[in-house]
Amino acid sequence: MNISKPQQRTLHALAQGARIELLRDDQGRIIAADCITREGWRLTDCTLSVFKALKKRRFIASSGGGPYRITREGAVNLRAQLDNRVSPRGW
Repeated sequence: MNISKPQQRTLHALAQGARIELLRDDQGRIIAADCITREGWRLTDCTLSVFKALKKRRFIASSGGGPYRITREGAVNLRAQLDNRVSPRGW
């Protein structure tokens, strides 16, 4: 599957324990998506368009109103790197 570099970077951060938090306006519409790494840094590659593309492909999901995290489908479609914490077979 073709995944852009910003999407790939975001998925790698999510595989290492990051989360995507959404910012909403007064009407509840999503105006921004912030990817917060496990160290507390903000990933600049994660934009609203990247978030929408990952959600559309079901690579990320939210559970119980919490932040968005990587799904099993997202982990399977990651390109292998040595520093990833989540392996698709280890679920």
